[in-house]
This record gives sequence, C-alpha cells and structure tokens, in this order.
Amino acid sequence: MKTAWVFLLTLLMTLPLRAEQSQTLGPWQVHYNAFNSSFLTPEVAKAYGLERSRYNGILNIAVQDKSGKALAVGMTGQAKNLTGTLRTLSFQQVKEGDAIYYLAVLPYRNEDTYQFTINIMADGRQETLKFQQTFYVD
Repeated sequence: MKTAWVFLLTLLMTLPLRAEQSQTLGPWQVHYNAFNSSFLTPEVAKAYGLERSRYNGILNIAVQDKSGKALAVGMTGQAKNLTGTLRTLSFQQVKEGDAIYYLAVLPYRNEDTYQFTINIMADGRQETLKFQQTFYVD
C-alpha cells in the first residue's frame, strides 16, 4: 500500500497547479482537488479499488487542524451539474501513515460542470465546502 501512496502523491504533484486547492473552514484547513480517473496509474487505481475511466472523476479531500495535523472526519456530499442533475457522493476514507484523505468517484460527460457541496463533521461541528469543477474527457 505504501507504493500506492507514493504513486498517488506523485500523481497529485504532477497535476496542473490549480489542481489542488484549499479553503479555511472554521478551525480546519480543507485541501481538495478533482481530476479525471484516467490520470491514475493502473497500480494506484487497483490499490484503492477505483475504476480508471475517461468518464469518471475522482474527488480527493483532506482536512487538517490549524497545526497541520490530519483529521478523521465525517463527510457527505453531493454534486449538481448545470442541468440540475444531482449525484450523491460516497466517500472512502484512506489512511496512509499520518495522512488521512477521502476519495469519491463521480461519473461525468465531456465538459460537464459540477457544483460540489461537501458537509464535513467533526467534534460536534459542521462546515460546508463548496466549489465548482468542469470535467473533460481525455
């Protein structure tokens, strides 16, 4: 599994600069990105049980406290495209050493733009992450 983490980290570092974004939500720093699952190597996709496809996007979200420590949180979310189609997101938690992140798969068509609403819950607190992403078939 450590090899898969190295592959995923390498992948995320090679995506365009805008690929990884962050927002401060209450006491948390939330890092997020969304990308085409075909960017994953077959080894990484297999290690995480993800399907590589030109028509699947991957959401990757990590939550940290103010000191940068990874947090285990509850996470629910939905994605709505511009025609109003709503998709519920199902997140899988991944723990790699001190890192904790959450992955979700989103099917899409070429040039689909989705508005994401992600609810993050921990320590009796809830914050909402909102962002928009356009996906392209490669």
